[in-house]
Amino acid sequence: MAGFLKRLVPKKFRKEGVVIPVVRLQGAIMTGGSQFRPALNLAGVATALDKAFAYKDAPAVAVSINSPGGSPVQSRLIFQRIRDLAAEKGKQVLVFVEDVAASGGYMIALAGDEIFADPTSIVGSIGVVSGGFGFPEMLKKIGVERRVYTAGTNKAILDPFQPERENEIEYLKSLQLEIHQVFIDMVKARRGARLAADPDLFSGLFWTGTRGRALGLVDGLSDMRSELKRRYGPKTRLELVSAPKGLFGRKTPGVGGLSGDMAERIGSAGVATVADLAEEKALWGRFGLSG
Repeated sequence: MAGFLKRLVPKKFRKEGVVIPVVRLQGAIMTGGSQFRPALNLAGVATALDKAFAYKDAPAVAVSINSPGGSPVQSRLIFQRIRDLAAEKGKQVLVFVEDVAASGGYMIALAGDEIFADPTSIVGSIGVVSGGFGFPEMLKKIGVERRVYTAGTNKAILDPFQPERENEIEYLKSLQLEIHQVFIDMVKARRGARLAADPDLFSGLFWTGTRGRALGLVDGLSDMRSELKRRYGPKTRLELVSAPKGLFGRKTPGVGGLSGDMAERIGSAGVATVADLAEEKALWGRFGLSG
């Protein structure tokens, strides 16, 4: 409809220049999420991605990423949705890293045909990490007895209220190795010959955008506006594709604007989400950033 109406406007009154739709993906990657605990996941970004790739005359879709990682499943789902849409609509995907695209954030960045970063951006962290909290001694101090009943000898492994067991840790590590190999295969498939032969490339280390370029993790050092105007001309216009509005007119978490202050969110969310918020803050903190 928009294209039809545009054709009705006399050419001299039409806006000139290429229009590039922009989707901003940011935040820790995890399932669920709410206005109090924003999360980046496929459910939250699917509509915005569909809208962006529906721009008929746009030669490309620009994706801005600012994420310290999180769920490998949601990271790969978002990556795959972007690649599927790019193939279906015949669009090039240009990814631009803001503060950080690390771990799952970098996995999503791999959906780009080209990846650009600021020299001071953080990229990489190609690895898998699992974290949590253990409370077995706390229960004894407050006089609480943990009772767990299972059908299946391994049904309650890694219970945070019981002491760690070596065999359970080894099993978790075996899962991590499998997921890590999937990540490595994705990097090799998408970056190919651009990758440098560096022994630390898949070690979980992370680097600045400058070093990331030397390693072949990114293609160039540039910001979105400058690169798109250089590529498509000075009259190129960027159009941010907003997330659908939710309850009370707020945007869907994970797409668009920045999340609120951590202290405010903890106060609003209540005690039940404090641990989740702390874990999210730890994700950002690994890279010298705060959520």
